[in-house]
Amino acid sequence: MEPVISVTNLDHYFGKDELRKQILFNINLNINQGEVIIMTGPSGSGKTTLLTLCGGLRAVQSGSLKILGRELYGASAKQLTIERRHHGYIFQAHNLHNSLTAIQNVKMGLELHSEISVQEMDERSKKMLELVGLGERIDYYPDKLSGGQKQRVAIARALVSQPNILLADEPTAALDKQSGRDVVDIMQKLAKEQGCTILFVTHDNRILDIADSIVYLEDGKLAKAPDLVTID
Repeated sequence: MEPVISVTNLDHYFGKDELRKQILFNINLNINQGEVIIMTGPSGSGKTTLLTLCGGLRAVQSGSLKILGRELYGASAKQLTIERRHHGYIFQAHNLHNSLTAIQNVKMGLELHSEISVQEMDERSKKMLELVGLGERIDYYPDKLSGGQKQRVAIARALVSQPNILLADEPTAALDKQSGRDVVDIMQKLAKEQGCTILFVTHDNRILDIADSIVYLEDGKLAKAPDLVTID
């Protein structure tokens, strides 16, 4: 079976001319369907850059990056937008809209799916909030929710479209130990039920046990993680 994410000889740069700086160096990585992959390493090592490339949020500059068998190198802005329909995103800052209720925020995860009726959007959003334990708070605004509850709304928004891939960038960084654990357990459970592949960046050593594999990135290169994992 072809990997869900396949990265081959990937380099990436920021800036131009004399300010050009290489951020990623010859990244080679395969991630299969249903796997939970944690990417860790020092700050500034390129983890978020690689995550956003996989998510179609940045253009691939060099090498090959295939998502669900489709090559992103050379893809147009329109093609990248289409590819993003297959992804769910969770970020450190939950990025909820304060003027929208929990269910309205979750419905935003379906905006790119014009084939889904408004009624179905409502039903799916409500069900997803129930699955993350917020069925009684669907009409609450973010300022009435705790940090952990806001991240649960973000999880619901990311998974409501039943994406093939879930990408998360430091989803537990702003949470206490128990809230962080609850968030990743919910994320893992729901994604596994949907057959979703998870790739997320974290410095949180408390949640490494949920990973099928750990990818360690240092100075823009894949490396052997000290006391964590051996990368072939």
